Amino acid sequence: MAGNTSVAAQQQPRRQFSLVRCVATCLLALIVLVGLAVLIAWLVISPKKLVYTLENGSVQNFNLTNNHLNATFDFVLRAFNRNRRISVYYDYIESTVTYEDQTLAFNTVDPFFQPHRNVSRIKPKLVALNLAMSPSTSKDLMIEKTSKEIQVDVHFKARIRLKVGTWKSNHRTLRIVCYSVTVHLSWYKHFDRVPCEAEL
Repeated sequence: MAGNTSVAAQQQPRRQFSLVRCVATCLLALIVLVGLAVLIAWLVISPKKLVYTLENGSVQNFNLTNNHLNATFDFVLRAFNRNRRISVYYDYIESTVTYEDQTLAFNTVDPFFQPHRNVSRIKPKLVALNLAMSPSTSKDLMIEKTSKEIQVDVHFKARIRLKVGTWKSNHRTLRIVCYSVTVHLSWYKHFDRVPCEAEL
């Protein structure tokens, strides 16, 4: 009787070990399968970076008096979605123009949907209305004004969702910066396109 009890006691840990090993094997197999599925989906979708270029920029009604600025900035941002299967929802977009780290003007842009393999253009109008500027920044801007052109940075911040088939991602924050954008105070001057940096 005691012998039978001893054998049963030895078999119990073996069964538990076998069960743990089976569960671990199943979990490992599941992780591998999920990893392969993600890899295959990634290769099939072949995601490419969204490309942004500032195609045009101008400033009108520029007036800087007593360290206060009035001006209207117009820009055209070219958004190129190179992807074959990924579309983009731009649910919220804000644009900002800065000079020496001081914000000159701010505005929002209407939301839109961009299909795959598509070029869309975002056209913000930003107005500086009696904007108070620091004396040093105002002085630098006035010096640039004498050359009939000023150099600014243009920023875009967007809340986007990616769409593949019927699947839609959660919101992501997209930041676009177009550095050293030269806008001319004379309308007949040619605008040089500026490639922009994007971070998602």
